[in-house]
Amino acid sequence: MNNELVISSTPTEVNIALLQDRQLVELNSDKKDQSFSVGDIYLGKIKKVIPGLNAAFVDVGHDKDAFLHYLDLGPQVRSLLKLTKIVSTSKYEDLLLADFRCEQDIVKTGKISQVLTSNQWLLVQVAKEPISTKGPRISSELSLAGRYIVLVPFSDAISVSSKIKTSEEKSRLKRLAGSIKPKNFGIIIRTVAQGRSVADLDKDLNDLLDKWKSCLEKLKVAKPPAKVLGELDRTSTILRDALNDNYNNIFVNDEVLYEEVKTYLRTIAPDKEEIVKHYKGKGPIFEHFHIDRQIKAVFGKTVTMQSGAYLIIEHTEALHVIDVNSGVRSKAKSDITQEESAFQTNMEAAREIARQLRLRDMGGIIVIDFIDMHIPAHRKELYNTMRGEMKKDRAKSNVLPPSKFGLVQITRQRVRPEMNIQTVEKCPACDGTGEISASILLVDEIENNLNYILREQNESGVSIGVHPYIKAYLKYGWKSKQIEWFFKYKKWITVRAFNSYHIMEYHFFNKNGEEIQI
Repeated sequence: MNNELVISSTPTEVNIALLQDRQLVELNSDKKDQSFSVGDIYLGKIKKVIPGLNAAFVDVGHDKDAFLHYLDLGPQVRSLLKLTKIVSTSKYEDLLLADFRCEQDIVKTGKISQVLTSNQWLLVQVAKEPISTKGPRISSELSLAGRYIVLVPFSDAISVSSKIKTSEEKSRLKRLAGSIKPKNFGIIIRTVAQGRSVADLDKDLNDLLDKWKSCLEKLKVAKPPAKVLGELDRTSTILRDALNDNYNNIFVNDEVLYEEVKTYLRTIAPDKEEIVKHYKGKGPIFEHFHIDRQIKAVFGKTVTMQSGAYLIIEHTEALHVIDVNSGVRSKAKSDITQEESAFQTNMEAAREIARQLRLRDMGGIIVIDFIDMHIPAHRKELYNTMRGEMKKDRAKSNVLPPSKFGLVQITRQRVRPEMNIQTVEKCPACDGTGEISASILLVDEIENNLNYILREQNESGVSIGVHPYIKAYLKYGWKSKQIEWFFKYKKWITVRAFNSYHIMEYHFFNKNGEEIQI
């Protein structure tokens, strides 16, 4: 399978697309001013303890207080409270906890009012980013994720990823981890550690211990609410968590980010550095790889599959509902039974639904209404296929067998805001108003704005992005508008075509590729 990562950087955000055999399977957006990312550690202040919910609301600096449930405290929360108090109120030098005396673990069935009180300071980690009117979901069971291991303070356990199947490899990794594990730290060995040497694990461990020390150094002078440790940006996080030997290429359109990605890969996977390529094409990188087209095709309410069958995806406050419809498929072949047609459609839908959940990062409860099937073997095979497709997803999920009504229920972990792409466009002529300016005046409008940019704002290296039809008009003939502008302003104005623009749309860009606001 050909795995490629395409990274599009703009002045405001970085968009990351994962392609498998040129098909879009995952899309991430990392806004450059985004805060409260999953994995960030904050010094928070307990605002309210709610015994009825067995939870507390914590001020971490967001508009809405973060939510901390008792089950998210972690067994070692008393040790964490003790360390937070000692470090923030004294000159504590034992940052690696070598002589730290851990407190007794809390019980799973306890009450939060027995552990936390209002105005108490506590280190917490973002478990889910803020969504809509809700603040972040947080946990006080801290963990620091590296390339090969996850470091867990106040623990002595060593565990191995369940995806590593061989008992010999599990025993080897446990033995290696035990030889380098510091006191009062637990280690979780990740799947990518399979086959790695003790030197690789030790280097990863030392990097994580440096992060931990940096966190406690900031804690010494921090006052809540304050971020004391930031997670990697989403680009680096995806490279750290998803990169494996199956990746063939990583394309980046920004030179600075290209160098950053190469540098990061040099530290975590030196043998993969050569797969990073700097995209220097004239058009947008997502347009070059046909990603924009795929985004528009798969993010709507209706998703059409190759056979002609389609999905209807509805979102409610409590859950997501997906309806499978045979569409024109049922009319395409007359030589198969209704049961066989339903089975084939459902199998295709199962694969597409797993892709959609991953693409949109849909979490919570998902209910799927497959087409009714009466043969038990078909229902069992559909269930096994759905489970197999969901295992390809890095997010945790649980798939229940089809009910007697043919409904399949799935729960899926969500760690970032659901990806919601607007696939309904405004009318390109009226921009949704019902009225249009005279189209014959479009070029006059462009020229007026261009005149202002060049003479009033004194910009250089200006380019203009327009619909391909308008580009053809502006460059047509030996006495084209582009040539006319050159003689008028003594500057060459590059005209670029964007297929995603409607026919009346245009934008100006400076020499750095940033849009010029008029």
